[in-house]
Amino acid sequence: MNTGTYGYPKQGVKKIDPSYDVPEGVDNRGRYDEEFAKILTKDALKFVAELQREFRSHIRYALECRKEAKRRYNEGALPGFDPATRYIREGEWVCAPVPPAVADRKVEITGPVERKMVINALNSGAKVFMADFEDALSPSWENLMRGQVNLKDAVAGTITFNDKARNKVYKLNDQTAKLFVRPRGWHLPEAHIFIDGEPATGCLVDFGLYFYHNHAPFRQTQGAGFGPFFYLPKMEHSREAKIWNNVFERAEKMAGIERGSIRATVLIETLPAVFQMNEILYELRDHSVGLNCGRWDYIFSYVKTFQAHPDRLLPDRVLVGMTQHFMKSYSDLLIRTCHRRGVHAMGGMAAQIPIRDDPAANEAALELVRKDKLREVKAGHDGTWAAHPGLIPACVEVFNNNMGNAPNQIKDAKRDDAASITEEDLLQIPRGVRTMDGLRLNTRVGIQYVAAWLTGSGSVPLYNLMEDAATAEISRVQNWQWIKYGVELDGDGLGVRVSKELFSRVVEEEMARIESEVGKDKFKKGMYKEACKIFKRQCTAPTLDDFLTLDAYNYIVIQHPKGPAKL
Repeated sequence: MNTGTYGYPKQGVKKIDPSYDVPEGVDNRGRYDEEFAKILTKDALKFVAELQREFRSHIRYALECRKEAKRRYNEGALPGFDPATRYIREGEWVCAPVPPAVADRKVEITGPVERKMVINALNSGAKVFMADFEDALSPSWENLMRGQVNLKDAVAGTITFNDKARNKVYKLNDQTAKLFVRPRGWHLPEAHIFIDGEPATGCLVDFGLYFYHNHAPFRQTQGAGFGPFFYLPKMEHSREAKIWNNVFERAEKMAGIERGSIRATVLIETLPAVFQMNEILYELRDHSVGLNCGRWDYIFSYVKTFQAHPDRLLPDRVLVGMTQHFMKSYSDLLIRTCHRRGVHAMGGMAAQIPIRDDPAANEAALELVRKDKLREVKAGHDGTWAAHPGLIPACVEVFNNNMGNAPNQIKDAKRDDAASITEEDLLQIPRGVRTMDGLRLNTRVGIQYVAAWLTGSGSVPLYNLMEDAATAEISRVQNWQWIKYGVELDGDGLGVRVSKELFSRVVEEEMARIESEVGKDKFKKGMYKEACKIFKRQCTAPTLDDFLTLDAYNYIVIQHPKGPAKL
């Protein structure tokens, strides 16, 4: 591949005029668009650059600490509670009171910052819409900047969408969900904006642009004097929460609003973070509105953390549900921790989507959703996630039936029984078998997700589930581990062991199946072959890449006018 200085593929130099007005030290290499220019104003970019300059060394240090922790785990160490912060875990402290505007979060819907999705999600009947710049979005320049435009219009209450194909105009209802925004994780760069000669940190671009333009109208129309509200992804340690807390304080100071106005829920979606929940809340105690069980990424993180531990292999991913002891322990401890500290404990994602052409299958899927949500509300969760508006009524019904008029269970579900959960409980190896079907499903889903991501979609309906990057990550790391250790597919009873040769054959057969399922025309036009190369390379690499999306990002960066940058 022809690459430039920083590691992104060369796409050719494109002369563009007019160009963005940028402050000193900022180089905007994204395509010029009049709508984008209203977001990428000189003052907004100046704010982003100030955040980058103030926090880049802290971010770099936090990412180095992640590498050091990975080295320790690869040498045989296990994650656990930090003895140095026992005083925080055992101390009697609480987070700032929950803002009234978000006391009731029984059902939240999530999805990418795409225009029609934003309108439908805000109108869905859910209490909260988490608008996603992260795992549900392919972070192309167009998607990111259009997302910022969409959110600005949504906060202003003026967002509309004219669907010409359906001859329908979408607009906001009088009653809408509260808006939370999820920026990208610390590890992802924004390769279209350079600050002092290096790519900006993706999450600071997402947060900075959104906050700059929307903090004042949001606090007036949505937050009742609080806000904006955020979800924070992929944390592994409380030092990362501390950086976010400092970013929030810096933003509040710039805007001239009270300290503690910004509020955020942290996703506990990495295995190391489950041992840091008290510490994470403590660092964000003036800005916290709870923790969330990011269960799909959590499974991905379990495999990644134990990539060098052949004694900790997972069964087929369909068998790794919330009834597995390590998953139940994680959920129970999260509820106890949050309620002890006076904040929301949010449940996990229902990824099912309506099956319109099969009422019986649709009802069976909805019944699975109801059971999952009933388990969550009875365990003490204050709310839950759904990926599709069609699931909202079923989720709302379960939570309302079990919680009545109470906005949350923070004071009622203390879960003191979870105080005895140990490191061993949180690390217990999941039970179950590995099968050829599991290997095939991982491969088929992984390739199709990457193909969609490369063509601009980060939220992809596959086999009646809404998949995001977390699913592709589980597929990739599980395949990688099974190949590396030549595991036996013990659920099939045939003694077959996974090898590179077997995997190559599976890839070939699954590509043929994908072609027959999507049709020759779509297969030809889509980026399935490129996706297959990326996915296969990742699954067979000698060392496991931390994130699939870091590698795939190389393929979607298009810079103007200076040619691509490479990381």
